[in-house]
Amino acid sequence: MSGINKGLLLQNKNLSTFEITDNITCIRFLDHNKERFELEFNLEKGTSFNTFLIRSNDELFIIHPPEKNYSKTIIKIISTIFDNFNLDKVHIITGHINPKIIETIKAISTKFNKLSITCSNPGFKLISELWNQKNPNSTKFIEVQLPIFNVIKKELHLELESTGLELIPVPTARWPGGLIIYETDQEILISEKIFSAHIATTDWSETNRISTEIERKHFYDCLMAPMSNQIVTIAEKISELEIKTIAPLHGPTIEYSLKSFLNDYIRWGENLSTNNPKISLIYASAYGNTASIGDALAKGINRTAVEVDSINCEFTSNDELIQSIQNADGYLIGSPTLGGHAPTPIVSALGTLLSEGNRDKPVGIFGSFGWSGEAIDLLETKLKDGGFKFSFDPIRIKFSPNKPKIKELEEIGTHFGRKILKKAKQKIRKSDTGMISSKTDPTFQALGRVLGSLCVLTASKGTKENNIKGAMLASWVSQASFSPPGLSISVAKDRSVESLLQIGDSFALNILSDKDFREPLKRFTKPFSPGEDRFEGLDIELTPNNQIIIPDSLAWLEASIKERMECGDHWVIYAEVLHGNILKSDCLTAVHHRKSGANY
Repeated sequence: MSGINKGLLLQNKNLSTFEITDNITCIRFLDHNKERFELEFNLEKGTSFNTFLIRSNDELFIIHPPEKNYSKTIIKIISTIFDNFNLDKVHIITGHINPKIIETIKAISTKFNKLSITCSNPGFKLISELWNQKNPNSTKFIEVQLPIFNVIKKELHLELESTGLELIPVPTARWPGGLIIYETDQEILISEKIFSAHIATTDWSETNRISTEIERKHFYDCLMAPMSNQIVTIAEKISELEIKTIAPLHGPTIEYSLKSFLNDYIRWGENLSTNNPKISLIYASAYGNTASIGDALAKGINRTAVEVDSINCEFTSNDELIQSIQNADGYLIGSPTLGGHAPTPIVSALGTLLSEGNRDKPVGIFGSFGWSGEAIDLLETKLKDGGFKFSFDPIRIKFSPNKPKIKELEEIGTHFGRKILKKAKQKIRKSDTGMISSKTDPTFQALGRVLGSLCVLTASKGTKENNIKGAMLASWVSQASFSPPGLSISVAKDRSVESLLQIGDSFALNILSDKDFREPLKRFTKPFSPGEDRFEGLDIELTPNNQIIIPDSLAWLEASIKERMECGDHWVIYAEVLHGNILKSDCLTAVHHRKSGANY
């Protein structure tokens, strides 16, 4: 399949259309906005939303309608493309459901008289709950009658005029109404959120197998990792189909090396399914804001190699919830506040946590609210009275978190994960006192003799209220190329600053002096609290691209990241040097001497 773009009427920089066959059209809505707050948008490459239109006899099927801001556009496109078509019979097939998509469905239902919606049972529950629910952000509210529903509880085959559609429910904690569609004639898998990547591209498909791997892995790490077991099961099921094209909800389609791609998706999940400590992340989310908080906490936790078991208590059985709690080494529970109360499923899950949870294991609570935060107060009071020990202060966020808050949430998650990991390692040491310490292993002793210059890496991204800054002590640094001048730096996965070191980002490397390294060493080796300003009280200067130069540096380099390579528990970053200067010509570089290669 070529996916030829025939340049239909409303094609512009924010819209692309692809005519697959005479009866199948893909509309790609493009968003080039780089200031989205959600965690998965941090690569700042914009995004795209793929909607499919399928015509069969006198019926029109809309697969995955877009969000509210595109509702007028899609109605106009439908009227333009199918101007001689009986539009009274319109069917929507959707699995991805949120309040903004509900608004689009409402707009379509008021335009076309005979509208039906096909979705899974959890999808029907979500749509019914959100249909006439007033958004606290909105001042306008118009009640619209619910359309006719076709609720599917298992796989369903639809035989259309020129093709067939296999509808496959794929519920996950994050998207309980998940529904993927397999189009049998062209063998297209319309995979919804799974396999997505946030890229604003007009290309129908990726140019080769690895062209979007970084973006897809980033999307996976942000949203799929906390439910990796579910995703592995879904990917294995999908791999049994004959597929020529995978068309996810976001990003270009995938047409190259599909088996290799599916194997990678399975491998990413299996790598997370280890015997490491586990966190049970329990939540409900009305508008997605509480879920976004949970995503950020989960990503921070995953950096520490602690697993996260994501539980959407609205769509999880009590037996599954009990098993997750009993197997966990710590607990996180989050709730929105709706009408001054916590949703009933959260109240029920709280009762289960109080009866089944271990008081010796740490707990954290979080939530979003519009005008008040009674649900968070309820969680705090009940767990405190129940004898649970809080790992951090309750997280209360009005509406949705901004970028600095997202980064702080990641740091809270990392701190939480480190506590769990430290406790687990203490148990191992107590139970295996005869194990030879790696510090005395001659191999590690020899590895420790590899020297590195002592530096402070600083990074700054965004402007004004969306500015995020970070720093870390770095000694695994080396020049990597002459032309162009380049260097490599190894960054531990659990470093907070790692999220600011994506391809295309800039940073400064502050090389320390052998005479004046003690003060910056003291400052940047101490633990920082989540959200704490690393540079408070410092008389900093800026590079040409507004990266941070710290006092007492021997020299500084400003560089732009070109490549990232995953290496065990670290990322190795290759960056091209753009600017630099010597600040103390009479000093030598501070060098980090180690006795063992088992630690810094």
